[in-house]
Amino acid sequence: MEKPLVTVSCIAYNHEKYIAKALDSFLMQKTDFPFEIVIHDDASTDKTADIIREYAARYPDIIRPMYQTENQYSKGISNISGAFNFPRARGKYIAMCEGDDYWIDDTKLQRQADYMEAHPECTLCFHAARIESEDKAMRAKEIRPYRHSKICTPEEVIDKKSNYPTASLMFPAALGKALPQWYHDCPVGDVPIHIFMASKGTVYYMDRKMSVYRQGVSVSWSSQMERGDYKENLIRHHNAMKKMFRAFSRDTGHIYDKAIQSAFKRMDFLTLLNTRQYREAKQREYRRYYRELPLRTRFFIDMELYCPWLYKGLQKLWYAVRSRG
Repeated sequence: MEKPLVTVSCIAYNHEKYIAKALDSFLMQKTDFPFEIVIHDDASTDKTADIIREYAARYPDIIRPMYQTENQYSKGISNISGAFNFPRARGKYIAMCEGDDYWIDDTKLQRQADYMEAHPECTLCFHAARIESEDKAMRAKEIRPYRHSKICTPEEVIDKKSNYPTASLMFPAALGKALPQWYHDCPVGDVPIHIFMASKGTVYYMDRKMSVYRQGVSVSWSSQMERGDYKENLIRHHNAMKKMFRAFSRDTGHIYDKAIQSAFKRMDFLTLLNTRQYREAKQREYRRYYRELPLRTRFFIDMELYCPWLYKGLQKLWYAVRSRG
C-alpha cells in the first residue's frame, strides 16, 4: 500500500451502537491521497471488537486494528490514543475521532490536509461540530468556538471560551509522537494536545460543521464524571488539569502564564456553573466568563435561578416533546 498522507486515529470501548457509523464516516472520505485507519479497542465487553473485525476483514489495506484483552484505561493509561495509536501512525498527519462520534462531511480530510500542506507552519487544524444528545436534556446544538474561520493565538487556545471537538482535530504525526509526559499524565487527551500544538506553530479553525459529537453516551468521559459526587469529581478533575497546565508553563518558559491563570479562573467558574451554584457564578470575579456564555445558556440559568417554577414547567414540556419525537 502507498504510504498514507493521513492516519485516522480512533479509540473504542463498548461502542457497539456507534462504531459502524464512525467507521463508515471515515471510509466515505473523498481524497486525492491514501489514508489509513488505526483503531484501538480497549477490551470491550459488548460486540464492538466483532464489528471492528468485520470492517478490518473488508478493508485490510486501510484499517489497522488493535484489540486489548485487558482494559488499559482501568490500569491507569488515561490517554489511549497517545499510548497505542499515535505511535502506529504511518501518515504525515493524524486526524482524531472517537468511536462514539462520526464525521458528516466527505471532504473533511481533504480540506484539512490541503490547508496543512499549504501552511507547513500549522500544527493544529480543527473545525465546528454538530451535537447529538443521547438523552433528552436541553443542550446546545453545536460546538462552534468562533463565528468565522481564523488563526487562533496560543492564548486563545489555552483560555478557550468553548471546547474544540475532538473529532475535528488534525495535527502533524511527528508531534503526536513527541507529546510530553504531562500529556500522558493528564486525565483527558484533547486539551493537552491543543496547547502543546499551539506552542509549536499556528492553530487554524475552519468554521464548517464536519463532525458530530454525541452527548450523553453512557460510557463517555462526561457521563462518567456525573456519577457519584459530581462536584467532587469536577474539583478533582480541574485540579489535575491545573497540574498539567503548570507543567506546560514550565516547559514553555512561563510565557503563557497570564492565559493560564485565566484558564484556572474559568475552571473554578465552570465548577460553580456545572454544580448549579449560579449566584456564586454570577459574582463580579467571574463576570467576564459569565458574559461569554451563549445567550441561550444565560437565559436558562436566569430562568432556573429567578423563576424555578417556570423553568421546571418548560423542562417537563421539553421532555414530553422529545419523548414523542
